[in-house]
Amino acid sequence: MARKTNYGFERREREKARAQKKADRQRAKQEKSDERKGETSEERPATE
Repeated sequence: MARKTNYGFERREREKARAQKKADRQRAKQEKSDERKGETSEERPATE
């Protein structure tokens, strides 16, 4: 017997993965920008 689909859950999981991927790309972009500016993560004030 096949399982009943749960479209809402599957959609939330896809959106969560998409948001995580976007956050990772943004973080990498910020780190690259900081390197170009000569800053390190220790010098930059933590905003999180």
